[in-house]
Amino acid sequence: MKITLNELTELTDKALRNYGYTDEEIPIIRQALFYAQLRGNNQGVVKLIGAGMPKSPDAGEIAIVKETPVSARIDGSGNQAMVVMKKAVTVALAKAKHSGFAIVGTCNTSTSSGAVGNYAMQLAQEGYIGLVFGRSTERVAMYGSFEPVFGTNPIAIGIPCQPSPVVLDMSTAAISYFGLVEAKTAGRKIPADMAYDARGCATDDPAAAIQGAIRSFDRSYKGSGLALMAEILAGPLAGAAFAGIGNSKKNWGHLLIAIDPELLGDRDEFSANVAAMAAKIKSTKRLPGVDEIFVPGEREEQLARQCLESGEIDIENNLLEGLRLAAQPRGEC
Repeated sequence: MKITLNELTELTDKALRNYGYTDEEIPIIRQALFYAQLRGNNQGVVKLIGAGMPKSPDAGEIAIVKETPVSARIDGSGNQAMVVMKKAVTVALAKAKHSGFAIVGTCNTSTSSGAVGNYAMQLAQEGYIGLVFGRSTERVAMYGSFEPVFGTNPIAIGIPCQPSPVVLDMSTAAISYFGLVEAKTAGRKIPADMAYDARGCATDDPAAAIQGAIRSFDRSYKGSGLALMAEILAGPLAGAAFAGIGNSKKNWGHLLIAIDPELLGDRDEFSANVAAMAAKIKSTKRLPGVDEIFVPGEREEQLARQCLESGEIDIENNLLEGLRLAAQPRGEC
């Protein structure tokens, strides 16, 4: 169903208020959710349906617990990860502007940060190369196993470029957890090679996959190896739980790195060369049936611009109904 962005904003804000978030937190979380929703990414408003993501009653003050001129570890104190990552980006930019480089880890969050490309994009828009890694509750099996041991462990890399940054945003899993939730909500099956059920059998049922384990994005040892690296960087290095060790339900982690191209050359020249590379790639010979070659993030940016220009967006019917339920005043049926 097509609805206006204004209506989607109103429903999202009402749902977030019902979940206990403050007037200061709501626009931060909405921005992260809309970044994904406008780009057709399943890290959007689907997070608000069903059990949703209520604010933890134990949430404390977000605090930097270790710091150097180029680094910081941020203790999220049980706060929503999107709010904590907003602070992480702010800290990373301040340090990178001063030193040319910054590395920031976050720990002790227990809800999704949304599309990690959002944060890599924010760094790239300021002229910095941004790398972001995340880990969460165990959902993904190592190659050769059907026991979940990793989070879906997304990786994003943002590169400054005109007219828009080049942003790779990928899960190291074959499908994200919320991709399973979206498929279950819509009554759709998933490809049978994406996940196992709890017995270790391949399944096309998203509900069975939620109870079992997701495979790596390439279904091979290479994808599992990349998931492991993301788990290390966003887990032990950031002070978070990892691979089922520690409080994995409450101590999720992220790692964010900002690099100034000026450290190795000229920032404007670097950006121009990236633009030239993108143009060259897009001009390469196309296979039959391919209308256009896209660099990472380009197709998603086009979709987002179309939504913003029209002021409307398509929302799957069951998802929209779930969002409307989440936005209802408490106590109403």
